[in-house]
Order: sequence, then C-alpha cells, then structure tokens
Amino acid sequence: MKRIFSVLVENRTGVLWKVAGLFSRRGFNINSLAVGETDNHETSMMTILSDGSPRTLEQIEKQLNKKLDVIKVRTFDENKAVTRELMLIKVKYTKANRREIMETCEVMGAEIVDMSESLMMIQICDSPEKIQLLISMLAQVRIVEVARTGTLALQKCLED
Repeated sequence: MKRIFSVLVENRTGVLWKVAGLFSRRGFNINSLAVGETDNHETSMMTILSDGSPRTLEQIEKQLNKKLDVIKVRTFDENKAVTRELMLIKVKYTKANRREIMETCEVMGAEIVDMSESLMMIQICDSPEKIQLLISMLAQVRIVEVARTGTLALQKCLED
C-alpha cells in the first residue's frame, strides 16, 4: 500500500536530514521525496511517497508528528491526490527515428527543450505513471541521461 505524506516543516538547516534519518533508522522506504519552500519563506513542504503495511504507514505518520520541526502532517492515498513529476530525458537520435520521437512527444504532451545534431532533450511534467510510459516508449532509442524530480502531490479538491 502506498501513501503520500504532505509534511509542512520549518524552513531550517537540518530538517531534511532529521526526517530522512527517521525513515532510515526505522527501516522505512522513501519511494519519492520532493522539498520546496511554500508561499511563506519560513516553511517548506515535503512530499514523501512511501509504501508498507497499514501499520508501518501509521507508524511513519506518528513518528513524523513527533519531530519538533514538523508543523503539520497530512496523509492521503494516491487515488485521492493530483500527482505530478518533472522529467528531463536526453536521447540520441538519427534522421531515421527523429520524426517518430517528435510524434511520441506530441502524443504524450512532452516538449523538446534542447537539440543538437544527434541529441534531443525532452521535458515532461505529468503523473509518475505517464512519465514511466514515456520512458518505455523511448526505450527503442538510446537514452543518454534521465533526471526526475520527486513526486509532488496535493489532495484533490473536494466540495464542501
């Protein structure tokens, strides 16, 4: 079972280390981690994607809430959230497959952001599943390098 932990923390040196240490010491896995300042420069939002048994996920939430630098912890399932990830992928192309790569990008909503005579850099911002699909669609060409952010997530808007 996967769970998203949206953790509002004080924007101070060492907070990320403390949270990562909590996961490490207890043997909890972090599938994805993204951290960034909120609209208030004194706070940051950590989006942590982890998996485990219901008991393990409950323990993670309890342990996060005990940390002094943690202001608020919210948890939700992937199906109750809008998730996005950014990926830059550099591929080697030839004249024979250039058009196919460009069509794949168009269909997937990806954008070519840089190009040379034999290399193409593609950007996509979408769900982690769509990003993985693009990687598999580009598997027939030579992938030179991949850089991905962690998953960002917000709980879906619910009517009052």
